[in-house]
Amino acid sequence: MGGFLFGYDSSVINGATVAIKDRFDLSADTLGWVTAIALLGCALGAAIAGRLADRVGRIRVMHVAAILFTVSAVGSALPFAVWDLMMWRFIGGIGIGMASVIGPAYIAEVAPPAYRGRLASFQQAAIVIGIAISQLVNWGILNMADGDQRGKLGGLEAWQWMLGVMVVPAILYGLLSFVIPESPRYLISAGRIEQAKKVLAEVEGPSADTQQRVAEIQAGMRSEHKSTFKDLLGGKGGFLPIVWIGIGLSVFQQLVGINVIFYYSNQLWQSIGKDPSSSFLYSFETSIVNIIGTVIAMIFVDRIGRKPLAIIGSVGMAAALFTCAWAFSYKTGAGDNVSLPNAQGLTAIIAANAFVLFFALSWGVVVWVLLGEIFPGRIRAAALGVAAAAQWLANFAITKTFPSMSDWSLSGSYVIYGAFAALSIPFVMKFVKETKGKVLEEMG
Repeated sequence: MGGFLFGYDSSVINGATVAIKDRFDLSADTLGWVTAIALLGCALGAAIAGRLADRVGRIRVMHVAAILFTVSAVGSALPFAVWDLMMWRFIGGIGIGMASVIGPAYIAEVAPPAYRGRLASFQQAAIVIGIAISQLVNWGILNMADGDQRGKLGGLEAWQWMLGVMVVPAILYGLLSFVIPESPRYLISAGRIEQAKKVLAEVEGPSADTQQRVAEIQAGMRSEHKSTFKDLLGGKGGFLPIVWIGIGLSVFQQLVGINVIFYYSNQLWQSIGKDPSSSFLYSFETSIVNIIGTVIAMIFVDRIGRKPLAIIGSVGMAAALFTCAWAFSYKTGAGDNVSLPNAQGLTAIIAANAFVLFFALSWGVVVWVLLGEIFPGRIRAAALGVAAAAQWLANFAITKTFPSMSDWSLSGSYVIYGAFAALSIPFVMKFVKETKGKVLEEMG
């Protein structure tokens, strides 16, 4: 549910951007702020989640995130001005950032090594399902409002319902977080050994040697202390080399422009001449492709490894993005009267779906799996927080700039995203080590 909310809350704005721009008469720059400000909240939430989880436990952090999700949903649906809409989205972003850290960390700490990659992939699967459901719900609300994103439904405009429906999964997330066990690593660090043994027996099976597992975890934690920002320092560039690798993975995942598809695809397709109903349907269809790619990654992440998947994805994304750039270079017209020739329009849709597919079967899953695995135990929580914060800041940069960049040159924007996809190939080949099959205690 954390992953689902992460996907749902971050992408639901896709259905509302055109209506919000019209309702508040926003410039492209201000619309970028409304869409992207949640990502600054995400960066803050990601930065504080690790240390908070070390202090109060992983489950308590989930409770806090659920409250923030719920409050944000209600506030975002009932704004009286653009600034308070931005405030509620920022608050929701803090919850998303917390979920982005606590999900992979919890799964990495609870899952047995042989299944850890696949189970970590369920986090990404939940994210992409959340994205798809948000687009389906948006499409359903649009149809109820007779295809008008500002159409009235029960006294509110359609886009307000799109944002307000988030309250349902938020409450469900909070309720379900009360019925899962605390992380055994946190319990051991807090001196609750017997409780940790019960959790290990529950998640690894009754045949598991819980005494030995506790000893292994304690051995890995023996030299540890509560990880802080200072623990990450010491390399030539300030951070330890492994922290820079985590930051690099996070930043490249965003600089390829994946969230332009999930935050702006309705506006994107409408900007090249598609009607609102068709654009919403394209957005939902792209979300289904996202799910298919994620399932492929879940099948192969523990079979062929993290590194080969990342390289395959980078090559495919670069080719698809450069193809999109070529197709969008044929855009003609201005204002509300724009279009692409049929051949280029079809090519743009196919290439956009290919981009999403290659991202989903590789970087969408692999980065989250690696971030849960590559850091030594003594710095894992703090390093995860920094890497995830870098990811959200990169996401913010891409999301904030896209409306203005697309006004400048839609084709040029995709050339830039394609260049980052190409640059990620040598980065992975040189700096990223394979973690398939290793226990977390070997990462130190």
